[in-house]
Amino acid sequence: MEARNVDIQQTTDRVREKHVLVQQMRNEISKVIVGQGALIDRLLMGLFTRGHILIEGVPGLAKTSAVKALAQTIHADFKRIQFTPDLLPADILGTEVYRPATGDFVVKTGPIFNNIILADEINRAPSKVQSALLEAMQEHQVTIGDKTYRLGDPFLVLATQNPIEQEGTYPLPEAQVDRFMFKVLVDYPSPTEERDIMKRAEAVEGMQVPAVVNPEELKEMRTLISGIYLDEKLFDYIVNLVNATRRPKEYGLDIESYIEYGASPRASIYLGVASRAYAFLQGRAYVTPQDIKSIAPDVLRHRIILGYEAEAEDITSEEIIGRVFDSVEVP
Repeated sequence: MEARNVDIQQTTDRVREKHVLVQQMRNEISKVIVGQGALIDRLLMGLFTRGHILIEGVPGLAKTSAVKALAQTIHADFKRIQFTPDLLPADILGTEVYRPATGDFVVKTGPIFNNIILADEINRAPSKVQSALLEAMQEHQVTIGDKTYRLGDPFLVLATQNPIEQEGTYPLPEAQVDRFMFKVLVDYPSPTEERDIMKRAEAVEGMQVPAVVNPEELKEMRTLISGIYLDEKLFDYIVNLVNATRRPKEYGLDIESYIEYGASPRASIYLGVASRAYAFLQGRAYVTPQDIKSIAPDVLRHRIILGYEAEAEDITSEEIIGRVFDSVEVP
């Protein structure tokens, strides 16, 4: 027990040391983005853990600006890809180009070969283009022709999408949605925030955010976050939360008819990773049950596939998650 306390204290000291950089990043991003604190924290957590993020909201809510500002805070390559209905997989990954002078093919790499990718309005492109990102997001590699190419480190896909009810949108395949650690919903700003946005609109236009961290420091943060203490009881708590979406009756929940598919094992993995990252952002070297509760909706909402009955009764995944939390005992 004493050895564990010493380890936690040492990790706490290192967390406090690195937390200064986190606060600097927050401060720089907040010069461009008004409010949206939850979104900024999720972006930072994805950056520190290599977790891809899907951001949903109507146009004009600074989704793209927030991602750009995050990318500028680190010394890394950044590329924005505007997804459109006529986009092709080769436009993202790259392709083989024939050279008549030499009679051979050379590979022309696509924009995916950057550290941070902003996939803007990802659901405006057809499914074959969306699926082109699958291998890159999961394996951190791309296959062009008969050769496979490793992607850089860090590699992070930050995708924005409009609500699927809007005209000209294509729902993302479940296999791809599951590869995003978070699905973050962005809402309208408060009246006070909107007033501030109006005042700062011209001042922030074209503003460049200075870089705060480099890739080596990101690796150090990643290693530090993986060492944040997660108690065995909290491991069980995470497993029970996820399992309750698959076998709700075992937890006294009468919601089975609303759920077509429960959360995948990636949900458990990402809940553990994300809760450690959330604790890190709070300046702590240990995870609490509240950390898991705070981050769980963003990890689970896109992994619970609702059935027809839920749609008929206008039941949302957020309501299902709320009932799960009410039924699963907190350690």
